Amino acid sequence: MFDLERWQEIFDTIRKNKLRTFLTGLSVASGIFILVVLLGFGNGMQNGIKREFEQDATTSLWVWTGVTSKEYKGLNPGRRIQLTNENFDSSGKLFSETIEYQSPRLFVRDVTVNYGKEALVYSIQGVSDQFQFIENTKIIEGRFINYQDYASTAKIAVIGRKIRTDVFNKVETPIGEFIEISGIPFKIVGVFKEYEDREEERIYIPITTAQKVFNGGDRVNTLSYTLPPKENFDQAVAEATMFKNGLKTHLQQVHTVAPDDTSAVEVWSALEEAKRYYSLTGNIKLFFWFVGVCTIIAGVVGVSNIMLIVVKERTREIGIRKALGAKPWSIVGMILHESIFVTAISGFGGLILSMLLLELVGPNVEIDYVVNPSVNLKVAVATVLVLVLAGTIAGFFPAWRAARIKVIEALRDE
Repeated sequence: MFDLERWQEIFDTIRKNKLRTFLTGLSVASGIFILVVLLGFGNGMQNGIKREFEQDATTSLWVWTGVTSKEYKGLNPGRRIQLTNENFDSSGKLFSETIEYQSPRLFVRDVTVNYGKEALVYSIQGVSDQFQFIENTKIIEGRFINYQDYASTAKIAVIGRKIRTDVFNKVETPIGEFIEISGIPFKIVGVFKEYEDREEERIYIPITTAQKVFNGGDRVNTLSYTLPPKENFDQAVAEATMFKNGLKTHLQQVHTVAPDDTSAVEVWSALEEAKRYYSLTGNIKLFFWFVGVCTIIAGVVGVSNIMLIVVKERTREIGIRKALGAKPWSIVGMILHESIFVTAISGFGGLILSMLLLELVGPNVEIDYVVNPSVNLKVAVATVLVLVLAGTIAGFFPAWRAARIKVIEALRDE
């Protein structure tokens, strides 16, 4: 039941102690503010990491080679390992039941690229028709390389959106236009987009064409794969790890590399890397919770201390109330109301400010591994409700102390 006199008493007490009430409320509000902002930053880190890994297929694995660092079976260290078509074919057959998509890749170097009289400086990469699904490439015009292009060593090219903007801005569409790679015409059949501009500065051609036309032989620079998605993340990571280890062992055996040589054959797994980063962000969020909760506890302790001071200042008044017949729970309710009111107003004030900050600033934040920091409103409101409960508990002990004051001692208090 609404008690107008009780609320008048609360506001009178607040007016008499404006600075004290303000500082107490500020400590509570800052605790909620810091906690919500930190949680928003933690979610922003998860968003950033998720976007980083979305650039390639989630289950992708990439293989590249280096130089041997150890002697093995009579072979000296310092040998450069070169991947070949045979490595790609044998790996595909060996793990055919595990692999979803697969593609070799060859970096075409020492070539010139021209469009009419304009010289272009972009990277040329030879890939297969399945590379689109591994790189998670989005086609915005035309098409990607298909199997017929791959099988027939077709002289076609797929360009990035940035190239389309920089070079072909005077034509309605670059589809059907020709670029010359070392004097050989290649017909543009598609335009793709990526998450980063630098990845749109690529020109893809069939790897079979790259090997045949540009003296690539049977050489391959990288092998790339994707595994079928799984409903369970941990199961997907386990299968990716098993495939990674099996593939690395196979390639080490083929190239006579020591099993403990870490520089000759490298296999990178997006799932393993994602798990590592998600574990890191999980630990960071736990730390943020710890810092925020500690700040809130400091504010709640401040509320409790202020209520103790209030009880001390109002000892004589409480004695008079009890002498006039006030019940102990009436005294408890009087103190608790003020405690809950200060805590709730301060808590929701801090919540509103923090949510407003995240709403205004969050969408514009795009730095490395941090994108659109935000927090779930339900979580934030639940945090404030827990804070109010904590404020109730913090105010209860001073209130109970007030209720136990003896009338005679209270009336003697100066």
